[in-house]
Amino acid sequence: MKDLKNLSLIASFTFILTLFIWLPHILALPNFWGLNFSEGIATIYRNFDGLNYVTIAKTFYNPTLIGQIPQTLPANYYAAHFPGYSILILMLSPILGFLKSMLAISLLFTIFSAWAFYFLVKDFKLSSNPLLLSIIFLILPARWVIVHSVGSAEPVFIFFTIASLYFLMKYEKELNPLFILTSAIFALFSQITRPPGILLFISIALFIHFKFYMQRKTLGFKKAFVNHLKYFPYLLVPLGLLSIFYLYSQTYGDFWAYFHSGDNIHLNLPPFQIFNKAQYWVGEIWLEDTIYIFILGFLGGLYLLKQKLYPLAFFVLVYISASTLIAHRDISRYTLPIFPFLLIAFEKVLVSREFKIVLLIIFTAIYLYSQNFLIANVAPIPNLGIYN
Repeated sequence: MKDLKNLSLIASFTFILTLFIWLPHILALPNFWGLNFSEGIATIYRNFDGLNYVTIAKTFYNPTLIGQIPQTLPANYYAAHFPGYSILILMLSPILGFLKSMLAISLLFTIFSAWAFYFLVKDFKLSSNPLLLSIIFLILPARWVIVHSVGSAEPVFIFFTIASLYFLMKYEKELNPLFILTSAIFALFSQITRPPGILLFISIALFIHFKFYMQRKTLGFKKAFVNHLKYFPYLLVPLGLLSIFYLYSQTYGDFWAYFHSGDNIHLNLPPFQIFNKAQYWVGEIWLEDTIYIFILGFLGGLYLLKQKLYPLAFFVLVYISASTLIAHRDISRYTLPIFPFLLIAFEKVLVSREFKIVLLIIFTAIYLYSQNFLIANVAPIPNLGIYN
């Protein structure tokens, strides 16, 4: 009964927070705190990258159909956007239409993500206050507030990621093979949703090999190897990636279309090219905040390692390490999937009385940051009607 009450509170808070973000746009306020919302709710619909996923939902990567939509992007641009979120939009579109489905899926999977996070924290006793930490999960980082208020694949991806790691940890605790299969299926869904899903696979594979290395000392090589084989369902993840590339071979005539999708892929060597102003998606020198993101990522990963939360630690450390290769100013968005686990790493601070006071003070700043970002981050699409 307590869980049901807490889940209801989490869902209600998610809906109220989202409505609070949408409200000045719905009212089309010409001046609120110096910000102009006169474009109305179209601003929410037009925020990047939601309409790209609607395009995929309507065309499923068919270049001819993409060419019939009045937009300036080449057809192969969409190969950088994996189909999971678009499939969910398409499934709901007969009821709500494409644009409303885009927002509804984001909202629904934000709730699912917070619920999955709640059970992860509660079932493994990772916080003295799972409900409070789950509410904080919906507010921090501030970039997450923006992302889960518009059309984006991140809420779907983050839900699948949390769910996959939750069931992996359930298996490690209870040794029920069904949990391995469930975890692998969620990992597969994460891969189908976003390209970084392969990082979840890599982190789980590293954890499995780490466990094998530790077990062979106590159980012997043969028994440790047999235990190792129980994780074979995770091979679904690279198979899922290959299936997407096969889809591209059928639609684009190019198995490697993802890698030919233009400037969508922001991975560069050597690491930390985000601090190169000349990079196309950087273009500025005011990047100190990025340093703090990397500090939190690596420090949080090491804290999780210290707490022996190995599946979470491996995921965070693999993901933040890969993120050092990203040359894009919006690094805060690209690192969003690790933040739920960073909240766990820094839980003692976050549920403290002092942090509650700070969060109350800073909430207005988060709100204004979100609105300022939303107003500017719009696709140049004057006629939304073509997307419904």
